[in-house]
Amino acid sequence: MQLRKTCFVGLISLALLSGCSWFSGEEDVVVMSPLPKVDNQFQPTEVWSKSVGNGTGEFYSNLHPAWQDNRVFAADRHGTVKALDIDTGKEIWSVDLSEKTGFLSSNLPALLSGGLSVADNRVYVGSEKAVVYALSADDGTVAWQTKVAGEAVSTPVISDGLVLIHTGNGMLQALNQTDGSIKWTANLDMPPLTLRGESAPVTAFGAAIVGGDNGRVSAIMLAQGQMIWQQRISQTTGATEIARLGDVNTSPVVANNMVYALAYNGNLAALDLRSGQIAWKREVGSVNDLIVDGNRIYVVDQDDRVLALDIQGGVTLWTQSELLHRNLTSPVLFDGYLVAGDSQGYLHWVNTDDGRFVAQNKVDSSGLQSKPVVAGGKLLVQANGGEVYAFTR
Repeated sequence: MQLRKTCFVGLISLALLSGCSWFSGEEDVVVMSPLPKVDNQFQPTEVWSKSVGNGTGEFYSNLHPAWQDNRVFAADRHGTVKALDIDTGKEIWSVDLSEKTGFLSSNLPALLSGGLSVADNRVYVGSEKAVVYALSADDGTVAWQTKVAGEAVSTPVISDGLVLIHTGNGMLQALNQTDGSIKWTANLDMPPLTLRGESAPVTAFGAAIVGGDNGRVSAIMLAQGQMIWQQRISQTTGATEIARLGDVNTSPVVANNMVYALAYNGNLAALDLRSGQIAWKREVGSVNDLIVDGNRIYVVDQDDRVLALDIQGGVTLWTQSELLHRNLTSPVLFDGYLVAGDSQGYLHWVNTDDGRFVAQNKVDSSGLQSKPVVAGGKLLVQANGGEVYAFTR
């Protein structure tokens, strides 16, 4: 088992690195698999790269680019937000959201943390300081900023005139998309010990579907913030606090009137969209977002196995186990292949038919932790050091 995020005990955060000895009394040594040797069937082509501030460093962050039309939007933890031309990487505009303290003092970092979203010509991003920003996509000017209930570590989701934010203290808040005013707040409950990071909701049929730190998936009415249903998918009974973590930090996926959700140390479950009843579940745990494509589900589990599962019952179709403990990002589908990055800065390209490697390329020595983004026929990758890359196959 590996943990790459931070756990909270009350208001105290504990950084968990290579083992869980603080909780179990024993050192659990996690050994990263060696880099697989891959005979590339094609060579991924770097189209452009552009620095966006200083990146995230050693901090866990979900910062990843967003795009709309011919523009890519990216940010660093300190507060730099840039718009780039999607074809060339040329900078269109740049703003600094860090707090100015005086002529002779350094600015206080904004601590941007959630991934960027863009909709209706505005860019949205949250921060560890519990602030959500809405910027003009044309020039980066701040349209509004709102103080929310807790750290905004999930990606903002825009739907039905609302900006949905899942905060680090277990609140789902809906902000007015026009002016940032808070429309409603739903308390999703939060156990004493949780992973750092929150599920970004998905919206469907007037409801927000979101995972919680309590191991449950909830459906909430967008109009009023009222609970429709709630279903537990994680039933953890381990001997240690870490083994009992059951957070649903991944974003649910809605397809064919079903909700597919994934818990850490828990289960992959298929739920009926209307009632929340469990249609099937199987033991797979992860902190990485899953993919539903046709009759398949693709998952990177908590030990960095890459799995293809049948959508009808979760039966394993193939497993790729040569990337164990390489701290993989969430996967994406790009140009017919499954692609995930790792903490050493490599991209791994996998055949979706059988799980075999088809290509591998080194991106950046600072490493990768946020998932790649597919944009305008290109694969966008943001490295921990702040560089954004665009690739084609």
